Amino acid sequence: MTKVAVVFADGCEEVEGLSVVDVLRRLNVETDMVGLKSINVLGDHNIKLTCDKVVDDSLLDYDLVAFPGGRTGAENLRDDKKLADLMVKRHKQGKWDAAMCAAPIALGRYGVLDNADYTCYPGFEKEIEKDAPTSHFKETITVTDNSKKVITSRGPATAWAYAYAIAEALGIDTTEIKKGMLYDYLATHIQESL
Repeated sequence: MTKVAVVFADGCEEVEGLSVVDVLRRLNVETDMVGLKSINVLGDHNIKLTCDKVVDDSLLDYDLVAFPGGRTGAENLRDDKKLADLMVKRHKQGKWDAAMCAAPIALGRYGVLDNADYTCYPGFEKEIEKDAPTSHFKETITVTDNSKKVITSRGPATAWAYAYAIAEALGIDTTEIKKGMLYDYLATHIQESL
Protein backbone atom coordinates (compact mmCIF):
# COMPACT_ATOMS: atom_id res chain seq x y z
CA MET A 1 0.00 0.00 0.00
CA THR A 2 1.23 3.51 -0.85
CA LYS A 3 2.26 5.56 2.20
CA VAL A 4 2.93 9.29 2.47
CA ALA A 5 4.31 11.35 5.35
CA VAL A 6 3.68 15.08 5.68
CA VAL A 7 6.23 16.62 8.06
CA PHE A 8 4.99 19.54 10.16
CA ALA A 9 7.35 21.89 12.01
CA ASP A 10 6.48 24.81 14.26
CA GLY A 11 5.83 27.84 12.07
CA CYS A 12 4.54 25.82 9.12
CA GLU A 13 1.95 27.11 6.68
CA GLU A 14 -0.98 25.03 7.92
CA VAL A 15 -3.12 25.01 4.76
CA GLU A 16 -0.21 23.70 2.70
CA GLY A 17 0.27 20.62 4.86
CA LEU A 18 -3.36 19.92 5.67
CA SER A 19 -4.41 20.17 2.00
CA VAL A 20 -2.04 17.33 1.16
CA VAL A 21 -3.28 15.21 4.07
CA ASP A 22 -6.92 15.90 3.16
CA VAL A 23 -6.62 15.15 -0.57
CA LEU A 24 -4.55 12.00 -0.10
CA ARG A 25 -6.82 10.60 2.60
CA ARG A 26 -9.83 11.25 0.32
CA LEU A 27 -7.98 9.11 -2.22
CA ASN A 28 -7.49 6.38 0.42
CA VAL A 29 -3.72 6.87 0.54
CA GLU A 30 -2.27 6.08 3.97
CA THR A 31 -1.05 9.52 5.01
CA ASP A 32 0.63 10.29 8.33
CA MET A 33 1.05 13.71 9.88
CA VAL A 34 4.58 13.65 11.29
CA GLY A 35 5.79 16.28 13.76
CA LEU A 36 9.39 17.39 13.47
CA LYS A 37 10.06 17.48 17.22
CA SER A 38 6.69 16.72 18.85
CA ILE A 39 3.24 15.46 17.96
CA ASN A 40 2.00 18.93 18.94
CA VAL A 41 2.88 21.57 16.35
CA LEU A 42 1.94 25.25 16.34
CA GLY A 43 1.47 26.56 12.82
CA ASP A 44 2.40 30.01 11.57
CA HIS A 45 -1.16 31.26 12.09
CA ASN A 46 -1.46 29.91 15.64
CA ILE A 47 -3.40 26.81 14.58
CA LYS A 48 -2.57 23.90 16.86
CA LEU A 49 -1.93 20.68 14.96
CA THR A 50 -1.82 17.20 16.47
CA CYS A 51 0.35 14.82 14.48
CA ASP A 52 0.23 11.04 14.37
CA LYS A 53 3.90 10.56 15.22
CA VAL A 54 7.30 12.26 15.41
CA VAL A 55 10.15 12.07 12.85
CA ASP A 56 12.10 8.84 13.21
CA ASP A 57 13.82 6.28 10.98
CA SER A 58 10.45 5.08 9.66
CA LEU A 59 10.56 8.11 7.35
CA LEU A 60 12.67 5.86 5.12
CA ASP A 61 9.68 3.53 4.65
CA TYR A 62 7.34 6.09 3.04
CA ASP A 63 6.83 6.26 -0.71
CA LEU A 64 6.81 10.06 -0.51
CA VAL A 65 7.61 12.67 2.14
CA ALA A 66 6.05 16.13 1.74
CA PHE A 67 6.89 19.43 3.39
CA PRO A 68 4.56 22.41 3.77
CA GLY A 69 6.15 25.84 3.66
CA GLY A 70 5.99 28.90 5.86
CA ARG A 71 9.36 30.61 6.40
CA THR A 72 9.81 29.59 10.04
CA GLY A 73 8.58 26.07 9.43
CA ALA A 74 10.81 25.69 6.38
CA GLU A 75 13.85 26.94 8.30
CA ASN A 76 13.08 24.47 11.10
CA LEU A 77 12.94 21.64 8.54
CA ARG A 78 16.10 22.84 6.79
CA ASP A 79 18.13 23.11 9.98
CA ASP A 80 17.17 19.79 11.62
CA LYS A 81 20.15 17.41 11.36
CA LYS A 82 18.18 14.20 11.94
CA LEU A 83 15.62 15.09 9.28
CA ALA A 84 18.37 16.13 6.86
CA ASP A 85 20.16 12.79 7.28
CA LEU A 86 16.94 10.85 6.67
CA MET A 87 16.03 12.91 3.61
CA VAL A 88 19.50 12.44 2.09
CA LYS A 89 19.13 8.66 2.59
CA ARG A 90 15.67 8.75 0.99
CA HIS A 91 17.02 10.67 -1.99
CA LYS A 92 19.85 8.16 -2.47
CA GLN A 93 17.23 5.37 -2.41
CA GLY A 94 15.37 7.12 -5.27
CA LYS A 95 12.23 7.89 -3.27
CA TRP A 96 9.84 10.78 -3.95
CA ASP A 97 10.10 14.02 -1.96
CA ALA A 98 7.96 17.14 -2.16
CA ALA A 99 8.15 20.66 -0.78
CA MET A 100 6.19 23.83 -1.40
CA CYS A 101 6.36 27.57 -0.74
CA ALA A 102 9.49 28.24 1.36
CA ALA A 103 10.20 24.55 2.09
CA PRO A 104 12.27 23.88 -1.05
CA ILE A 105 15.03 25.68 0.90
CA ALA A 106 15.27 22.50 2.96
CA LEU A 107 15.52 20.26 -0.11
CA GLY A 108 18.12 22.65 -1.55
CA ARG A 109 20.24 22.41 1.60
CA TYR A 110 19.97 18.60 1.62
CA GLY A 111 21.21 18.37 -1.99
CA VAL A 112 17.89 16.99 -3.26
CA LEU A 113 17.48 19.86 -5.74
CA ASP A 114 20.89 19.43 -7.38
CA ASN A 115 20.29 19.39 -11.16
CA ALA A 116 16.53 19.38 -10.53
CA ASP A 117 13.72 21.53 -11.91
CA TYR A 118 11.74 23.18 -9.09
CA THR A 119 9.55 26.08 -8.05
CA CYS A 120 9.00 27.89 -4.75
CA TYR A 121 7.47 30.98 -3.19
CA PRO A 122 8.67 34.08 -5.09
CA GLY A 123 12.11 35.18 -3.89
CA PHE A 124 13.18 31.96 -2.19
CA GLU A 125 14.88 30.79 -5.39
CA LYS A 126 17.74 33.17 -4.52
CA GLU A 127 18.35 31.33 -1.26
CA ILE A 128 18.00 27.92 -2.92
CA GLU A 129 20.51 28.84 -5.64
CA LYS A 130 23.17 29.33 -2.92
CA ASP A 131 22.79 25.72 -1.72
CA ALA A 132 21.83 24.16 -5.07
CA PRO A 133 23.51 26.21 -7.82
CA THR A 134 22.82 23.51 -10.43
CA SER A 135 19.05 23.59 -9.78
CA HIS A 136 16.64 25.07 -12.35
CA PHE A 137 13.91 27.44 -11.11
CA LYS A 138 10.60 27.45 -13.01
CA GLU A 139 7.79 29.99 -12.58
CA THR A 140 4.89 27.54 -12.69
CA ILE A 141 2.24 26.46 -10.17
CA THR A 142 3.81 23.05 -9.59
CA VAL A 143 6.90 21.33 -10.93
CA THR A 144 7.29 17.57 -11.01
CA ASP A 145 10.83 16.49 -11.87
CA ASN A 146 10.38 12.80 -12.65
CA SER A 147 14.09 12.12 -13.10
CA LYS A 148 14.93 13.51 -9.63
CA LYS A 149 11.64 12.39 -8.03
CA VAL A 150 10.93 15.86 -6.63
CA ILE A 151 7.65 17.81 -6.58
CA THR A 152 7.51 21.50 -5.68
CA SER A 153 4.88 24.24 -5.64
CA ARG A 154 4.52 28.01 -5.05
CA GLY A 155 2.39 28.97 -2.03
CA PRO A 156 -0.90 28.71 -0.12
CA ALA A 157 -3.18 29.17 -3.13
CA THR A 158 -1.41 26.32 -4.96
CA ALA A 159 -1.82 23.76 -2.15
CA TRP A 160 -4.48 21.70 -3.94
CA ALA A 161 -2.48 21.65 -7.18
CA TYR A 162 0.49 20.45 -5.09
CA ALA A 163 -1.60 17.71 -3.45
CA TYR A 164 -2.90 16.52 -6.82
CA ALA A 165 0.64 16.53 -8.28
CA ILE A 166 1.76 14.33 -5.38
CA ALA A 167 -1.10 11.88 -5.99
CA GLU A 168 -0.35 11.79 -9.73
CA ALA A 169 3.36 11.13 -9.12
CA LEU A 170 2.28 8.12 -7.06
CA GLY A 171 0.24 6.83 -10.02
CA ILE A 172 -3.20 7.87 -8.77
CA ASP A 173 -5.81 9.19 -11.20
CA THR A 174 -7.03 12.57 -9.89
CA THR A 175 -9.74 13.19 -12.50
CA GLU A 176 -12.70 12.41 -10.24
CA ILE A 177 -11.37 14.07 -7.09
CA LYS A 178 -10.62 17.29 -9.00
CA LYS A 179 -14.18 17.26 -10.25
CA GLY A 180 -15.66 16.37 -6.84
CA MET A 181 -13.66 19.06 -5.01
CA LEU A 182 -14.63 21.63 -7.69
CA TYR A 183 -10.99 22.19 -8.59
CA ASP A 184 -11.79 21.95 -12.31
CA TYR A 185 -14.63 24.43 -11.81
CA LEU A 186 -12.27 26.84 -10.05
CA ALA A 187 -9.62 26.50 -12.73
CA THR A 188 -12.19 27.15 -15.46
CA HIS A 189 -13.93 30.11 -13.80
CA ILE A 190 -11.22 31.97 -11.94
CA GLN A 191 -10.57 34.36 -14.80
CA GLU A 192 -14.25 35.31 -14.91
CA SER A 193 -14.16 36.52 -11.32
CA LEU A 194 -11.08 38.72 -11.73
